[in-house]
Amino acid sequence: MTESARSRRRIAWWIGGLALVAFLVYLMATASSGPVDPTEVTHPQSRATVVFNSSMIVFREGLEAILIFAAVTSSFVGANRIRRRPVVAGAAVAFAAAVATWFLVDALLALASPLGARLEAITGFIAIVVLVVVLNWFVHHVYWTGWIARHHRQRRRLLGMVGFSAAAGLVALGFTSVYREGFEVVLFLQALKVKSGGGVVLEGTILGLLGTAAVGTVIFGLQRRLPYRRMLVVTGVLVGCVLVVMTGGTALSFQDLGWLPRHELPFGVPEWLGSWFEIYPTYETIACQLVAAVLVVGSYFLARYVRVIRPRERGEPVARRAEAAPVVATDLAYPA
Repeated sequence: MTESARSRRRIAWWIGGLALVAFLVYLMATASSGPVDPTEVTHPQSRATVVFNSSMIVFREGLEAILIFAAVTSSFVGANRIRRRPVVAGAAVAFAAAVATWFLVDALLALASPLGARLEAITGFIAIVVLVVVLNWFVHHVYWTGWIARHHRQRRRLLGMVGFSAAAGLVALGFTSVYREGFEVVLFLQALKVKSGGGVVLEGTILGLLGTAAVGTVIFGLQRRLPYRRMLVVTGVLVGCVLVVMTGGTALSFQDLGWLPRHELPFGVPEWLGSWFEIYPTYETIACQLVAAVLVVGSYFLARYVRVIRPRERGEPVARRAEAAPVVATDLAYPA
């Protein structure tokens, strides 16, 4: 299959996925609620849990943005060092655009506030979709590898250009290196804000940004090596825990609205498990959390089959991970 055909297939998959999510959101927004008054549905969560969840997703996405940005700028040395400036400018614009996106999404959610508890369920569902994509090994290996490769090809092409078009291209390169992660963070944090309020989410956001700034200082300022692959794996596991926790709370909201049945477990669970980990004594909430965990773990084995096992069976080159990290990250390889 040619590269253009693969690109068209990727775009078709993403458009199809977005269309499906939009359709499901429409169904939830127009669905009738169940026996519980939607205005009275509340499930207070531990403040520490909300701070941890928001800080972890900000740090994880910030880490990925730093590594992509480092990969893009790593070859801008010597006479090309001056070309880092428009890339940095593009990254700064992307950060500002992410902040603007926050206020835009916030305004849209304010308009949707009459939905009541349905809005909490919808934003929770969207946040779960974002986390599943962020943690999906198959997406990382099969689709986002191509995304990074395109950044490298664009960088090499721009290095051979001069003038305004080259500067504009470098700004765009810096922008696209950062904004996607910022957009994902906005969607997730807005879901937490709807449920827990802006103040506690802001605390976690500040902690996540401080962690991101510390990593960026070590990589760019001190030019030190970091075990970035191990950091991605560790933060991935922690964000996986966030996914499981959030799935339990969203599933409970679906039950309160009558969108999911409710069958109690034959035993109870301590109340603090619900407050801290969104673990509730119903078959449906536990099942949804298990499905979320299986999706993440299963995507790892699917990615390994597509990138390693199947090519080996066909006698084709097998995807290999880098043996060592450079001083400035030049690859976003994930463990195979």
